[in-house]
Amino acid sequence: MSATITPVIDDAIVDTKKKISLGDYIGPAIVFFIFIGAWYLLSTVILPEQKRFLLPTPHKVITEGFGVWRSGERRGLQPILLSVWDTAKIALIGLGITIVVGMTLAIIMSSSRWLERATWPYLVAIQSAPVLALTPLIRALIDNTQTQRLLVVTLIAVFPIVSNTLFGLLSAEKSQHELFTLQGASRWVRLTKLQFPAALPNIFVGLRISAGLAVIGAVVGDFYFRQGGVVGVGAQIDVYRNRLWGPELITAIILASALGLVVFLFFGWLSNRAIGKWHITNR
Repeated sequence: MSATITPVIDDAIVDTKKKISLGDYIGPAIVFFIFIGAWYLLSTVILPEQKRFLLPTPHKVITEGFGVWRSGERRGLQPILLSVWDTAKIALIGLGITIVVGMTLAIIMSSSRWLERATWPYLVAIQSAPVLALTPLIRALIDNTQTQRLLVVTLIAVFPIVSNTLFGLLSAEKSQHELFTLQGASRWVRLTKLQFPAALPNIFVGLRISAGLAVIGAVVGDFYFRQGGVVGVGAQIDVYRNRLWGPELITAIILASALGLVVFLFFGWLSNRAIGKWHITNR
């Protein structure tokens, strides 16, 4: 009897491996060339001649931004890479703090409905508050520049982790909760064996969103909180903007965007490694 059941089971198993087709490469390539064409059109035709220095052409960015290793104290690829590294450290440390704080808040909120209702308005207010308006308060309360920048990262990136983790923790089926109740499971066992595994897909969605927001928060912190030797990519962008160094400005923006993309893709890869074998999407 088992011999007849086994083929049926094998046929029912869904192949979860993602098949990469030619279209997966053609689509991004077409969009890339359209973007480069639009860039050339904007910088050489649409913009007035006296403003074209604000948006140099792609080949000028490559030759003067990426192609020059160092020219003076601020210009060249080396200072930009050093500033990107400084911003990356702040973003990753801030993201780690955000993950701990956000998941702890979500676990506490999931344990009691009144705690959830009491906390939500303040989380929404933090998410909605403009960082620029909070800058004087942060400066007055905190003296250390690094701490100021980490606080900005946490304020900007914490909401997606809290909201997605809480939604995942509360998404376990009622019948499964009843089974754990019949077994006399403690709250800790229920959290670790039922709620947390059920919440993993939502948690990784929140992590990917917060990863990109952490980079944004680090760049914003560079703009508003810098002194002495603290120079992130946001500070470099501000210097290039003030001095009208177009190629370096665009290079710094591209590398800052690449940093956010790398962090986002890393958490996407981590999600596939952690839950890809059992969490199946419908696409």
